Amino acid sequence: MTDDETNQRARSGWAALGRTLRERGVLTADWAPSFDAVPRAGFLPDLLWPYDMASRTSTVCDRNADPERWYAVAATNVPLTTQWDDGRHTGPAPGRVPTSSSSMPGVVMEMLAALDVHDGHRVLELGTGTGWNAALLAHRLGGDGVVTTEVDTAVADRARAALDRAGLHPTVITGDGLLGHPDQGPYDRTVVTAGLRQVPYALVEQTVPGGLIVVPRGSSLTTADRLVRLVVSEDGRTASGRLTTPVEFMKARSQRVQVDQGAYLPDGFPGGATATSTELTSTEAGFEEPWSHPFMTVAGLLVPDCLLLRDRRGDAVSVWLHGLTDRSWAATLLTDGVPRSTVHQSGPRHLWDELTAAHRWWTGHGSPSAERFGVTVSPEGETAWLDDPARTV
Repeated sequence: MTDDETNQRARSGWAALGRTLRERGVLTADWAPSFDAVPRAGFLPDLLWPYDMASRTSTVCDRNADPERWYAVAATNVPLTTQWDDGRHTGPAPGRVPTSSSSMPGVVMEMLAALDVHDGHRVLELGTGTGWNAALLAHRLGGDGVVTTEVDTAVADRARAALDRAGLHPTVITGDGLLGHPDQGPYDRTVVTAGLRQVPYALVEQTVPGGLIVVPRGSSLTTADRLVRLVVSEDGRTASGRLTTPVEFMKARSQRVQVDQGAYLPDGFPGGATATSTELTSTEAGFEEPWSHPFMTVAGLLVPDCLLLRDRRGDAVSVWLHGLTDRSWAATLLTDGVPRSTVHQSGPRHLWDELTAAHRWWTGHGSPSAERFGVTVSPEGETAWLDDPARTV
């Protein structure tokens, strides 16, 4: 296939996607020229895995085997996995853990709109990935105005090559983006394209007073994130912002959460756990839809250093909570229509008690939506608040 044919296929369907995103108000007028000029097909590998949001499954798409589908997928508003298992994965079947991707174009453009860039701004991006987001920024601001960081050497190398082919030249740094890149700072804007469970203070330090930091901020409890637009205070010491759109990003590698179930249960279940009971149901807690239920967002703020695992089988949901700083755990089986369930808890923290206390707090305050909450990042860490930074929770 010639370069002209490749270019034609890349743009076929891309214009239609652009019109759709404009109609939805996601693609703003100031970003439309860059979107039109830089289709993401030019930054994708031959083998990729589109993600189905409804079924939460990935399928393989090979440009060499089915170029028509590949180009159609590239111009569709879906996330595309481009690497599994930190590059150890081989073959066409999906791997175990997705570790690099091209995000949904709609989410990318929403984040760039929230970034509110202007001519002359310097932008730091954390998570180069395929390089497409950095390409959009470089097209808008010029390469000298964009620094992008990528922790994976192979991913960074592929992004550099794709950016070079596109004639765009932001500075691509291979390294841990959570440390920022102070050598070329400070930055007017900082954008993070990986999910963060905590926002590093280094990003506040390297963003100018009054500057913006746009980040998918989640918690250790679930894989769900919410976009947060943090505004750096005039003294440059803190940054605050509200939780907004629900999203789900691959987590920064140093902030991934994994547990070894056996380490929590050396003597098997229930070991020496204490048995109590609960009237909290799966629906009330949001276990059925942890990616969108407002209480799951609130629980992530109020029950720190805790991982939730849940699994529905038939008419019951199995729920496990694991403490991440010790070996505390809690487990229960919540059966539909059964008003009271047995809970087993073990360890220094009574995790189920913490979760139910958070639920009482939430309902006692009128079950506020997730968008009423925000976070402030300071040298002392993160503080969550409701409605106003002065009203901490």
